[in-house]
Amino acid sequence: MKKIVYLLTLGSIALGCKEQKQPTESQKETTESRQLSPFEKMEEESLKTEFIGIATSQGMDKDLFPITSTGVTTLPIKLAGEEFLKSLGPKQLEKTQFDIQDDEWRKWCNVDNGIYTRQGISLKEMNQEQRKLAFNLMQSALSAKGLQLSKDIMKTDQTLRELNNGNPIYDEELYFFTIMGNPSLTEPWGWQIDGHHLVINYFILGDQVVMTPTFMGGEPIITTSGKYKGNTLFQDEQNLGLKFMQSLPVELQKEATMSTEKVDNDIRAEAFSDNAIVDFQGLPVSQMSEEQKEQLLDLAYQYISNMREGHAQVKMEDIKKHMNETYFAWIGKTDENAVFYYRIHSPVVLIEFDHQGPIGIRGNGRQPTRNHIHTIVRTPNGNDYGKDYLRQHLAKHHH
Repeated sequence: MKKIVYLLTLGSIALGCKEQKQPTESQKETTESRQLSPFEKMEEESLKTEFIGIATSQGMDKDLFPITSTGVTTLPIKLAGEEFLKSLGPKQLEKTQFDIQDDEWRKWCNVDNGIYTRQGISLKEMNQEQRKLAFNLMQSALSAKGLQLSKDIMKTDQTLRELNNGNPIYDEELYFFTIMGNPSLTEPWGWQIDGHHLVINYFILGDQVVMTPTFMGGEPIITTSGKYKGNTLFQDEQNLGLKFMQSLPVELQKEATMSTEKVDNDIRAEAFSDNAIVDFQGLPVSQMSEEQKEQLLDLAYQYISNMREGHAQVKMEDIKKHMNETYFAWIGKTDENAVFYYRIHSPVVLIEFDHQGPIGIRGNGRQPTRNHIHTIVRTPNGNDYGKDYLRQHLAKHHH
């Protein structure tokens, strides 16, 4: 693989910027009449830098994502996207549909509402039929597991509302949908859902799909009261990750471990990190046995399987192709009640799991807890949001 070493310094929150829609007068007035939140300032700053993608300090790997045919149809997603768009009124459509190259792709942030302004139309603004079609779009693109997990994540905002005296910043219906481009079997298009603890970017070109960046998190992880008592998230991702680490021989555990102390949030590639430098760290998978490699693939599949089965299998084959270039890293202890961070990182995938400090649930100190989890899946080397596919497509078709 060829290497491209960029001569500019890539900050962990640097993002790319393309020509944007001109804001309407009302939008200008709204922006000018209020002070930007710290998160909006971070976004504004990050968008000044052109998108490059997650890289290592050695540069970018090139030619990893050829345009090809996977044989897995995207027709159901196209049809669902069309039906959703048809259901929107003119004003709703104006704020929901964007050009395929619009910066909207990169305008997402996994924080509470009220401190970050989102684009698109929320579930709360939709009528019953529109809401049904929005979930049909998700159902056409995600696996049953991925759809259920998404809905369960939304439920945690209702729980946080109950635990915070009805604070309206927590709302299970404040999840915003946007469509980029026009649903098509030949031209690039996609959709995004953006809200607290759930962000999915879903790019489609022909029968190829890129479902990154995908952020999924939750607090509380196990709901013990209220409307959604019993709602539970990320137990497989947590327990299988710990089980895998515990199964490694002591010498391999030591090589995987970056620190035995988990004192802070350690996730590297959340919002505003499109151009983050993340070096390979920890245990090279090339040192693992075949059985250990299979166990690590099973762990990765917990995340990739949120896509529809056919597209998930395509992605898993790509991950397997680069298995011996993959690294597994760990922060934290390994006892049964440990809090920890782990990372699976290769040229074609970056998966992070992180136990975080409490935010919405007060009175539990600030140390990382099992009751607040963040996860992210990225496509390094320039293909988040399908950007590398889009670049190749535009170069070929001279759009």
